[in-house]
Amino acid sequence: MKQQPTIKMLPQKKLIGKSTRMSLIENSTPLLWRSFMQNRKTVKNSIGTDLYSIQVYDDTSYFKNFNPQTEFTKFAMTEVTDFDVIPDEMETLTIASGLYAVFIYKGLPQGFPALANYIFAEWLPNSDYELDNRPHFEVLPESYNPMDENSQEEVWIPIKE
Repeated sequence: MKQQPTIKMLPQKKLIGKSTRMSLIENSTPLLWRSFMQNRKTVKNSIGTDLYSIQVYDDTSYFKNFNPQTEFTKFAMTEVTDFDVIPDEMETLTIASGLYAVFIYKGLPQGFPALANYIFAEWLPNSDYELDNRPHFEVLPESYNPMDENSQEEVWIPIKE
């Protein structure tokens, strides 16, 4: 678990998909993804096959005063070239260019909190960076399967010096 992230400058990304407000206690991630995947093919201008699981927190105090009942917005999305055609019941999100710490997570979703704990309780406080108030996201390759313990994803954490 004690991995050092790769620090990357993210270019601006345009995404189309679906979102919902939720908390970790009232977690509706599977419903969100099911709804998005049923309509994914209606997005005609997607770039590549990666999918994006995005969390937008109201502010960085979410992590300082962590409470599993605090709500945030979760998105299930795909990257697109432009917003010229937005399918019905879908929405857009633009992630601004910025610095990110990128971690690799391999395993089942229930093991993810251990990585999150390492990132926010150990790596970040001991790094030269602080958390930035921008979207957090995971990049899921086409082969990603939440039921496969060998599934791997990239975890992008917004940082600033």
